[in-house]
Amino acid sequence: MTAPATASNPAATPFPFELVRGELELVEAAIREQAHAFDPGVEGYVEYVCATSGKRIRPALSLLAGGATGGIGEEHRRLSVILELIHIASLVHDDIMDGADVRRGLPTAAAKWGNSLSVLLGDALFAYALELATEFDDTAVSRRIARASRDVCTGEILQTQRRFDLNLTIADYLRIIEMKTAALFAVAGELGARVNDPSGDSQRALGDYG
Repeated sequence: MTAPATASNPAATPFPFELVRGELELVEAAIREQAHAFDPGVEGYVEYVCATSGKRIRPALSLLAGGATGGIGEEHRRLSVILELIHIASLVHDDIMDGADVRRGLPTAAAKWGNSLSVLLGDALFAYALELATEFDDTAVSRRIARASRDVCTGEILQTQRRFDLNLTIADYLRIIEMKTAALFAVAGELGARVNDPSGDSQRALGDYG
C-alpha cells in the first residue's frame, strides 16, 4: 500500500509530471504532428528534432499552471506545443554554436545535415511557433510569447559575447540565464494562468515561479 502524502512524508507526493501525465501525452502527440505543417522537403527534419529533443518541462509547467487556476483545456495544450517548438528551435541553434555532435544519445541536426541547413531549420521552427501563437484570440498571449522568444535569443547573444569574460559578475550571469533559460519557464507559468483568468493575480505569481 502506498503511504499517503503528508508534510512529513514528501516522498509520497506525486512528482509534478504525474499530475498531468495524460495531458502531456496529448501534447507529445501534437508536437510530433506539427511536422506535417511543413513542406514535404522539410517535414523529415522537423520530425527528427521534435522526436529527439527535451523532457517537455515547459509544457508540463504550462499545464500545471492551468490545472492550478481552473483546469486544463485545449488552449493550454496549444500553448504547450508552441513553447516546446521554441525550445526545440533554440536547441537546434545551441548545438550549432556549441559544435555539439550528440544530444540525448543521438546525432544533432548539425551533425547530420550541417550548420547551414540547421540554422534554417531552427529559424523555421521559431517562425512557425510564432505563427501558431497568433491563433489565440487574446493577442496578449502572442505578444508575450514573441517577447520571451526575443529574450531567449538575446540571452544567447550575451552569453556568446561574454563566453570567455573573466570579469563577468554574478549579476551579469544571472541576467543572461534569466533571459536564455528562465524566460520560457516564466511565460509557461504566466500564460498557463492567463488562459484561464486574463485579469487574475495568478499570472504574475506563476510567472515569477517559472
